Amino acid sequence: MNTSRPVKYSQTTITELMIPSYANFGGKIHGGILLSLMDKVAYACASKHAGGYCVTVSVETVDFREPIEVGELVSLKASVNYVGRTSLIVGIRVESENVVTGHVRHTNTSYFTMVAKDASNQPKEVPPLRLETKEEVRRFLECIKRKELKNHYKEELSLQKLNLEIEGNIDLLGGERCEIDF
Repeated sequence: MNTSRPVKYSQTTITELMIPSYANFGGKIHGGILLSLMDKVAYACASKHAGGYCVTVSVETVDFREPIEVGELVSLKASVNYVGRTSLIVGIRVESENVVTGHVRHTNTSYFTMVAKDASNQPKEVPPLRLETKEEVRRFLECIKRKELKNHYKEELSLQKLNLEIEGNIDLLGGERCEIDF
């Protein structure tokens, strides 16, 4: 698969009205609703670039920067920022708009790693990504760095788990909100 596709080919925006049934017990839009919408736009964007079915394999940190109110329009803007052989990293920017005032707020950013699948559910090669602006190159490079950091973190966490001795680290619990009861 050698025919590259530009970033703009698969850029996708989904806009949805936030209705009362989406609210949590605090009256704000439930985080699970936003995660579901982000997964939906990531799928649409990745599948368009890949030319077929894609699945979510990981979601990078989702920070809820500001609450979203019932009655606001939420726009989820997705863009393929990076492609590997069978994987794609989709960047998602979530914005909420108060339709009365016109005020737009950036509420979330996240990165979904998707993998393209063929008809027999095996990983499928995706087209290369054609980078046409400096911003697209910057985002691609940022994804490479993000992947390196993620791999380093996973390795370091595995080492820490293997080497963690309760007796030698009990002092780390000082000042924490826990009680030891054994």
